[in-house]
Amino acid sequence: MGLLRGVILMSRRRFFAPPGAFNSDNAILQGDEARHLREVLRLKAGDTVNVFDGTGKEFRCTVGGMRRDEVSLENCVEVEAFKPESQLALTLGVALLKGEKFDLVVQKATELGATAITPVTTRHADIHLRDASDAVKRVTRWRRIALEAAKQSGRAVVPEIEMPVTFDSFIQSGPGLRLMFSEREGTELGTNVGATAVRVLVGSEGGWSDQEITSAREAGWKIVTLGGRIMRAETAAIAVCVLLQNALGDLR
Repeated sequence: MGLLRGVILMSRRRFFAPPGAFNSDNAILQGDEARHLREVLRLKAGDTVNVFDGTGKEFRCTVGGMRRDEVSLENCVEVEAFKPESQLALTLGVALLKGEKFDLVVQKATELGATAITPVTTRHADIHLRDASDAVKRVTRWRRIALEAAKQSGRAVVPEIEMPVTFDSFIQSGPGLRLMFSEREGTELGTNVGATAVRVLVGSEGGWSDQEITSAREAGWKIVTLGGRIMRAETAAIAVCVLLQNALGDLR
């Protein structure tokens, strides 16, 4: 019980500050992070907190001076990350989903160790972005969700939430094994995959068009099935993360 209580306490006293917020052995918490420390947890000067910078570094710091939207941290010492990162570099491309479905994908994929998450515009996507400002608004929200999920799950790295890209752009970019998951056709993933970097594509409720499957094959993508059951898009995306981390990452 003592160990469990210590883990819970540490996760509650864990904050995010970007690399630019650190100066020598000092750092600054701003905005929501500062308000959470001061108003929600009601921590005081002299209390100890953990801070991660989103790139893999974790620090133990002492709370210093406080203002309404800013908290200074002192005596910051780099410590071992609470949870090591998976050895698998996993980029998850997901067709745009409606409602809170994409929110769920971002949250769970972050908890499951995804390196990057890319919204992809596809022929049968559940939603279509109105304009650039719509894309920025959604991505800002998803980045906030990823940050909170990284904080909760003990990760010191926040996955990159990329701006939405077209299907054709996504299938032509990035190194590593390329897997397109489809409920219509494909081979089983298997256990002897053997890769340290994987890019995956998960479609919308409407699935992939014939042209999208053909284009992916021509670009070197392997078409893979998740088995005999048809899953919702958000379920499929989460299942893909679990399967790949089990086969190649740190869920063994």
